[in-house]
Amino acid sequence: MQTITILGATGSIGVSTLDVIARHADKYSVFALTAHSQITALAVQCRQFNPKYAVVSDAAAAASLQALLAESGCATEVLWGVEALCQVASDGGVDTVMAAIVGAAGLVPTLAAVQAGKKVLLANKEALVMAGGLFMQAVAESGCVLLPIDSEHNAIFQCLPTDYSSAVSSGVKKLLLSASGGPFRGWSLEQMRSVSPEQACAHPKWSMGRKISVDSATLMNKGLELIEACWLFAVPAQAVEVVVHPQSIVHSLVQYTDGSVLAELGNPDMRTPIAQALAWPQRIESGVADLDLFDIARLDFEQPDMQAFPCLGIASAAARAGGDAATILNAANEVAVQAFLDQRIEFTQIAEVVEQTLNGQVLSEPESLELVQQSDSAARLYSSSYIKRLEK
Repeated sequence: MQTITILGATGSIGVSTLDVIARHADKYSVFALTAHSQITALAVQCRQFNPKYAVVSDAAAAASLQALLAESGCATEVLWGVEALCQVASDGGVDTVMAAIVGAAGLVPTLAAVQAGKKVLLANKEALVMAGGLFMQAVAESGCVLLPIDSEHNAIFQCLPTDYSSAVSSGVKKLLLSASGGPFRGWSLEQMRSVSPEQACAHPKWSMGRKISVDSATLMNKGLELIEACWLFAVPAQAVEVVVHPQSIVHSLVQYTDGSVLAELGNPDMRTPIAQALAWPQRIESGVADLDLFDIARLDFEQPDMQAFPCLGIASAAARAGGDAATILNAANEVAVQAFLDQRIEFTQIAEVVEQTLNGQVLSEPESLELVQQSDSAARLYSSSYIKRLEK
């Protein structure tokens, strides 16, 4: 029996993970569930899966959850705060941690799981984007088993040799990250100026939270995934290429020096990479329908429009710049996306905020988590100030 903590249980990844776990109650048990603000949803999950702990963001949320659980006689102990997140991520009773907290908030508890030597299923890409060097060093030192959950990185992982250590030694020439193109594929910058948050969050293929849906619409999500791929698979940014594939059937590809290209295909459902990582190196049923190639009939590929979607180019430049450029990029993007969702800036101004924030910071090489967090905070202040100027 494998015991699991899910960081970010009420988000789309957390919900999908619990769906897979429920199909295999003989193999997996839930140790802890965490959520930021969806207290009612977390209470429902606690009643169904009966975890030892539930963790929320603050004391008020903890009191609300405790009251809901008391009504139904659920014995789950309620904790709150960052320290509690780290506790349930590193507890000796935990085998596996699903790291699915969205954004920078997921970095510290995910790192705690890594340092404790857990099997970490990484859905929080910001951990690597913000602190890739420190994070991968901690993985090496702790002996942690790190498995990617993003469908693209999970696909690459499945297409690499089982003993993969480096691109050169494995004959890997290039990693090809597939991208659906988002809801505005084929649109011009001018057409995108007036799009609403609702339009940006209406992804044509994937069911995701609002922040990552906007990132997908700007292609920033693909830029963040490019940075993540560099750290996960120890390759330079030049060895990662983004390929727009609107059907979202080919989740990513690996090109080898002998001319071979290996790809992982499947229906667009996050339960597939979740089940693959949960059971690795074995396989389990995920609940996802079999892929019918005759029904799909065709697969299309095209180059991304870098002029219409400047976020991808900005992220790629940050990957090549190194240092804390990716930390700054991520912080500015989180602030800008929230401002767009709050209807304070236009969709096309997200890229402007990120680029101006990067240009306004002096890059450095953060050698500790504290320095990473300092870069993150400084970038958030700068981007928030820039957004206020845009509003005038």
